[in-house]
Amino acid sequence: LAETSADPDHPFRRVILQPLITREVLDFVDSDRGRALALTPPLTSDHLIRTKALPMWLDAPAYADLARLREQFQKAVGDYCAQYTAYVERHAASMPPQLSRFDSLPRVVLLPGLGALCAGKDVKAASVARDITAHTLAVKARVAAMGSYEGLPEDELFEMEYHTYQHAKLGGREEPPLARAVAIITGAAGAIGSAIAEELLQNGCHVAVTDLPGEALNGLQEELSHRFGDRVMAAAMDVTDADSVARAFGAVIQNWGGVDLAVLNAGIAAVSSLAELDLETFRKLERVNVEGTLSVMAEAARHFKLQATGGDVVLVSTKNVFSPGASFGAYSSTKAAAHQLARIASLELAEIGVRVNMVAPDAVFSHGARKSGLWAEVGPDRMRARGLDEKGLAEYYRQRNLLKTSVTAKHVARAVLFFATRQTPTTGATLPVDGGLPDATPR
Repeated sequence: LAETSADPDHPFRRVILQPLITREVLDFVDSDRGRALALTPPLTSDHLIRTKALPMWLDAPAYADLARLREQFQKAVGDYCAQYTAYVERHAASMPPQLSRFDSLPRVVLLPGLGALCAGKDVKAASVARDITAHTLAVKARVAAMGSYEGLPEDELFEMEYHTYQHAKLGGREEPPLARAVAIITGAAGAIGSAIAEELLQNGCHVAVTDLPGEALNGLQEELSHRFGDRVMAAAMDVTDADSVARAFGAVIQNWGGVDLAVLNAGIAAVSSLAELDLETFRKLERVNVEGTLSVMAEAARHFKLQATGGDVVLVSTKNVFSPGASFGAYSSTKAAAHQLARIASLELAEIGVRVNMVAPDAVFSHGARKSGLWAEVGPDRMRARGLDEKGLAEYYRQRNLLKTSVTAKHVARAVLFFATRQTPTTGATLPVDGGLPDATPR
């Protein structure tokens, strides 16, 4: 249901989906009169601009055969678009000159044996279409039980659909750059992850924050939902458990219809020299930083391939990939492995329109009241080694970069936003967010 565009950086105008699966809707679409009754005009003119005059009906969906189901869906969408285009052409002479045509794609898809899928430019629009559809099917069923339902003739429908007043209802502000996108963020309850979530939400994105279950994740969801409403959801995810990763992706797709951006931010650290590094500690970091990255990246890639609308992956890497630190070998080496996986993913996924990029921050201590989990682990050792307190350590890292600036979680979030909004035709790249560290320059 994503409309193609002529913009090579944004080749699809995606939609958000809201499912409508209730006993009443199932009874309707599975009834003998369901198809004929569904393909009648809407109840009121207000519904035209939200759901189109008619839904799309998919005959005998082959749910057990994904390839066949895709073929059926593509043909049904093609037929629907052709019929809508012909409808507009028949009445084009009566269209007010200042109005432009709506796209020809359906807003509602009725699926026997399943229910309905309702589409919109964002979750609000899709939810409106869902609520209208539920009401429309219920009223039509009641009317049909008493006699027959008859809608307005086509010329009157067109006149109402392409009325200046109706179009004015859809006017307003320009869409934010990520209004039609869905992002999933791992390790979202920490400093960098929460800043990324905020930045994406402020730019219109629908964001699923994921992390280990607990108060940190619940608190973040509550805080963000208060500000951004239904464009926020939380899903518990353990990146070391492939089933947990799959369940989280499934929950996001069930809620909004797909995933367009995966931000791989989950990671842990440990401080130890190589000589004293406990092997089990190293394996713990390897499971989270390497296997976790691979598991989430692979799950995202599978969904991107099924969706066939491209996608983006952004890995939150580290300056330690290019400039490792003593007594930080487990972290530096496992993050370097994750970084290399992302570079390989950029090679493998480009052919399906997926871009994979990395951001490499340094010394991000907090975001508001949220402290960095990494620095909670690393900070005490670094302070002891340099005889500094927490404030002094932050000043030390500020002074060591070329710009003499503090690097914040907000800075990292803006780097992620740069890649998420596709400002340049770039994949496989690393963007340092470190204030300028000559020994950490990607090369």
